[in-house]
Amino acid sequence: MLQDLINALSLGSIYLLFALGMSLVWGTVGILNFAHGAIFMFAAFVSSVITDQVRLPLPALIVIGAAVGALLSVAVQLLAFQPIMRRAKDHRSGEMQILIGGIGVAAIPLAIAEEVTGSNPFGFAGSSYVTSTFSLLGVRVTSTQLMVVAAALVIGIGVIVWLRFSRSGLALRSIGVDPETASLMGVNRRVLSLSTMAVAGGLAGLAGVLLTYNLGAITPESGDVLLIKAFAAVILGGVGSMAGVIVGAYVLAVAETIVLTQTSGLWVDAVSFGFIFAVLLFKSEGLFGRREVRRT
Repeated sequence: MLQDLINALSLGSIYLLFALGMSLVWGTVGILNFAHGAIFMFAAFVSSVITDQVRLPLPALIVIGAAVGALLSVAVQLLAFQPIMRRAKDHRSGEMQILIGGIGVAAIPLAIAEEVTGSNPFGFAGSSYVTSTFSLLGVRVTSTQLMVVAAALVIGIGVIVWLRFSRSGLALRSIGVDPETASLMGVNRRVLSLSTMAVAGGLAGLAGVLLTYNLGAITPESGDVLLIKAFAAVILGGVGSMAGVIVGAYVLAVAETIVLTQTSGLWVDAVSFGFIFAVLLFKSEGLFGRREVRRT
């Protein structure tokens, strides 16, 4: 039982690292980025290609993965999402076009990774980092699991504190509430949007590297699977609520672990869709989200 709890905590931390960036962009800038999964995967893929040539330690790969994720995310914003919004006839149609455009953009890094790897799993065999395993009272915990949990909690709490108390965080939240008024108050929406996309991409890259270490290898399609998990965690916690996405990620991981250990395991992926459906049906704003107020 305790071992299952440790595994659920580790799984939830991966979901959280991945979902934080997605939730941050969606809840503030208003972009539901369906290319987030491809950015996650491609950051890990580039890191894997580099380790095939140079033997690098874990910290170096984390920096590379985060940097690749941030750069790719900013490129998507500059080359795809911003041009779409400029040409859209209104904001709502622009959001729909961005959603579809994100799916199209995601196909490019996916195709590159599949071509190079032959759709086979890839990992960090050339890395100098070796996972250590600790055993206490019959419970096995790896050094990578401890690192994943610590990183997820520290970054998750850090994002909450930043959004609530820093000047830039408050400015970013104001964009999510009323972008027109925020612009009139001197908030540079373009710079903040790019910065937010960079942070989200960096978190995706970090999650990609840590998940690859945790599992030993991932496939080019792994990002698509995690995208559904992250979407479920964000919907469950409430769009725009960082505390909500933390709770949502761990609740989802615990639920999936229970299903996996108590059944044949065939229903695990259905848990994500079940959560999305249940929340949309009974509490559309999520556990910690707020109902949208429209003033006329």
